[in-house]
Amino acid sequence: MRTARTRAAYAGAITHVGRRRSSRVYEAPAEPLTTDDGFTPPSPMSADTTSARKSAIWIGVLWIMATAFPASSIVPWSALDDGEGILANAATHKGQLITWALLNLVGAVAAAGVAFMFYPILNRVADTSVEKGLALWYVGTRITEGGTYLVAMLATWAFLPLSREFVAAGAPDASHFQTSGTVLQSTSDLALTLAQSVFAIGAVMLYYLLFQSRLVPRWLSLWGLVAAPLFLIASLSLLWTGDPNSTLANILFIPLALQEMVLAIRLIVKGFDRAALTSGSAMAEVA
Repeated sequence: MRTARTRAAYAGAITHVGRRRSSRVYEAPAEPLTTDDGFTPPSPMSADTTSARKSAIWIGVLWIMATAFPASSIVPWSALDDGEGILANAATHKGQLITWALLNLVGAVAAAGVAFMFYPILNRVADTSVEKGLALWYVGTRITEGGTYLVAMLATWAFLPLSREFVAAGAPDASHFQTSGTVLQSTSDLALTLAQSVFAIGAVMLYYLLFQSRLVPRWLSLWGLVAAPLFLIASLSLLWTGDPNSTLANILFIPLALQEMVLAIRLIVKGFDRAALTSGSAMAEVA
């Protein structure tokens, strides 16, 4: 005769879930220990949530820095690029050149920091080996981006000694320096284009992972998935417009720049979705 399963039977079945993946038997968590003075230490799950909350704040702050510092470098750059251009101005505007370089250096370091702070969270909630690989690949794109930005900064910094020689040589011997300046400027522009392109590809990976994991609202992830290809087109537009600051590029840059600031502020204020974090932590323990 068939008998109905009791709640105790269901409970017994639940404690043995995961035997196919591991030889361990999973039991219901014991009640948290309480010391004589009545203090109850935080559970591992609570500690993970607290750590993720701090990571979210760090990521948000670094994300804002990675955008705000390079954007503010437009101010010193305008002085360098004014009139006859950076070749003539670098020698007399050394302070602006140093400021420009430092602002972009801080931005590049902050961008890499975003990826390093994000990786443990993305790896925790990844469901498959493919998603874990994408999380690591995303870190690689930010490292590559930072290294390429460094090439662009060094090419621009090289204008300083060239500008001094250009000013000292005078107009009759200017053509040689102008050719060298053109090479340096092209190197800097192409390096920035490559860095921005790599960043856009990494952004697609990031927002795919965020969409799958639901760490943030899906509308934010979808916004990023739509905006990242536009950012890539804007970056590559240099190849046919010859101008890294063309009207087309500036318009296509806006959606992702705005999305990142919205996401950064949300992470600072609210952090990651707790349900997604809890699910990811539970899967990590079973694996």
